[in-house]
Amino acid sequence: MGFWLITPVKPFEEGKSRLAKVLSIAERTSLNQQLLTNLLTVVQRAGVCTGMIVVSQSRAALQLAAAHNAVPLLENKQKSYVDGLNPALEQARAAAMARGATVLLVLPADLPWIQPDDLWELYRAAQRQPGISIVPSRDNGTNALLLQPPDAIEFAFGPDSFARHEQLAAQAGLPCQTLHMPNLAIDIDQPADLALLADPTMRAYSSFT
Repeated sequence: MGFWLITPVKPFEEGKSRLAKVLSIAERTSLNQQLLTNLLTVVQRAGVCTGMIVVSQSRAALQLAAAHNAVPLLENKQKSYVDGLNPALEQARAAAMARGATVLLVLPADLPWIQPDDLWELYRAAQRQPGISIVPSRDNGTNALLLQPPDAIEFAFGPDSFARHEQLAAQAGLPCQTLHMPNLAIDIDQPADLALLADPTMRAYSSFT
């Protein structure tokens, strides 16, 4: 099974703009770099992915990806990250399929509680049932999207993407399962989320440092 992971990454200084009221640009840059490092490290520890592609306009993010044996893919420039997220993922999908991907997993970088076992659980989900598997976020977004075949549906990331991906699966006549995975449900988007990172119990459980 060609199990490929793709992760889109904003330039570190641009990510987490919702935290601008509580974190400086330097602090947000550091946070975004740490989050990507954490994901890359967990992927390496799990050893389940055939390969990983990081797609970004950021040279720093691509250098970090290469240092962790991921494929760095320079994103074709778009008007903005919002406009360009789905096209960037399409670009990464094409690159993964050219490398033999038969299963595609899309993960954001901001999952501080992800563990190697979570990647294995997603791998086993792909083995059990071809089609689409979705891990929803707390705000009805998509925190993990598993596609088998890798071009099963187009990407619809953005507001309410969980429902949109479900709808696309139904339109394609493909089975779609919802996976409830606590470690993947929480991302870092709002100031309140930073309190979780500061909580000693949560930090002890996370591989994020």
